[in-house]
Amino acid sequence: MSAPLLSLTGVDTYYGNSHILQGLTLAVAPSTITCLLGRNGAGKTTVVRTVMGFTPPRVGCVMYNGRDITGAPPHRVARAGVALVPQGRGIFPDLTVRRQLTLAPRPGGWTLERLYERFPVFLHRAHQPAGLLSGGEQQMLAIGRALTQAPRLLIMDEPTEGLAPLLVIRVREILEELKRDGLTVLLVEQNLALALAVADCIYLLNKGRVVFEGTPSELRAATGVREQYLGV
Repeated sequence: MSAPLLSLTGVDTYYGNSHILQGLTLAVAPSTITCLLGRNGAGKTTVVRTVMGFTPPRVGCVMYNGRDITGAPPHRVARAGVALVPQGRGIFPDLTVRRQLTLAPRPGGWTLERLYERFPVFLHRAHQPAGLLSGGEQQMLAIGRALTQAPRLLIMDEPTEGLAPLLVIRVREILEELKRDGLTVLLVEQNLALALAVADCIYLLNKGRVVFEGTPSELRAATGVREQYLGV
C-alpha cells in the first residue's frame, strides 16, 4: 500500500479555549477521494483550517507528501501543491471571471481552454464581474480557479452547500472527472448521497473525533451509525 499523501495524527486544534479537534487521526491516500462527513459543528472545517495552516494544531502532526507541514503558513502549504475551494467560495466579486482564472496559474494546471470547455458559462461571462454570477456559477468559478493551480491535493469545503439539485449533479460530475484524472481530493460535505457516490474512503466526525472510518459500502451497512450521527 502506498503512503498517504496527507495524514493527521493525534491532532488537537483549539479556537481560543474551545477544544475542537480532539486527538484526530486520518489519512488521505493518493489518487482517491476521501470525504469528511458530519453535522454542523462536528469539526470538518477545522480539519481544513488545520491542514492549510489557518488554525495550527496545539498537539499532533500534519504530514503532506512526506513532509511535516504542521503549523506551516498557508502560502507554504499552497506552494507545496495544496489547493483549497473554501466554504463560501471566496471569489473576488469585483474582478472579472477571466481575471480570476488567470491570477496565478501554474504549469500543468487547467488552461483557460479546458475550463471554457468544461464550464461554458466562463466563456460567456468572461468579462463580467464575478459578483454578477449566480451562487452556483460562483461555486464553479471557485473550483475552476483552484484547478488552475495544478494541485496535487484539492481540498473542497462544502462545495454543494446551498446549490440547486442540478448543480449538485454538476459538482458530482466534476468530482468523477477529477477522480478519473487521478487527482487526490479531500471533500468536506454534509451531502451523504454525494459522498456515497464519489468517495473511496469516508470519515464521519462528531465533536472533533472520528466516529466512523470506512468505505461507502460499509457506511451504507452501518445503519445505526448513520442514524446516530447524521440523522439518516
